[in-house]
Amino acid sequence: MSAEKTIDRLPAVPKPGRWIMPGLGLIQGLVISGKNAIQSYYKKDRMTTIQYPEQRAVISPNFRNFPFLCYDDDAATGLRCTACSICENECPPQCIYIVLDRDENGKSLKRPKVFDIDISVCMNCGICAEVCPFDSIYMDGEYEMSTDDRFGGLMLGLDRLAKSAEYHMKLRPEEASAVMAKRKAEEEKKAAAAAAKAAKAKADLEAKAKAAAEAKAAEEAQAATEEKGESA
Repeated sequence: MSAEKTIDRLPAVPKPGRWIMPGLGLIQGLVISGKNAIQSYYKKDRMTTIQYPEQRAVISPNFRNFPFLCYDDDAATGLRCTACSICENECPPQCIYIVLDRDENGKSLKRPKVFDIDISVCMNCGICAEVCPFDSIYMDGEYEMSTDDRFGGLMLGLDRLAKSAEYHMKLRPEEASAVMAKRKAEEEKKAAAAAAKAAKAKADLEAKAKAAAEAKAAEEAQAATEEKGESA
């Protein structure tokens, strides 16, 4: 390829535009910073200082800290967790420990007997909440969890992990409302299926009873006919 063709393929040199004063962007940024600093003394939306702990900043719904377990009515009987151990298996730092609760015959009760989370190991990734198929585990917004007990104080059990659906509603209203609507629809679907099954069973029972009654009536009629023929 010749030098002339190579030069023809090079991009054209842009024409110089209007002259811009060096450092203009820096000056504009300083003006904005000074304006915001002055407005922070008298505008509420600019007052960023919080008098902690008397005042608390509003926690964003997207904020996530350590997990908690959600229950509907009662913490002992309404816990949504079924001890399926999916979160335990998917946890990257392996900080979740679950023991399935069983009855005296060894049958699963579909609830955890032990559910521990070591928050000294937890890295707040939220994978446990993402993989939970039973809308049971969510990331909490509580952040004041310092303790002088580095072992027992940082091991959260069911007594500290279990929190109500109302708490979830206050923490993340949109997410909790969607979950409650979905669970309500599933319960209504299950109730409708159970009602349809009961109606079908009742109809089958009535049909069997009717068939048995008809068969009995036919036998009685046949017996009466035979008895009448013998007497004749």
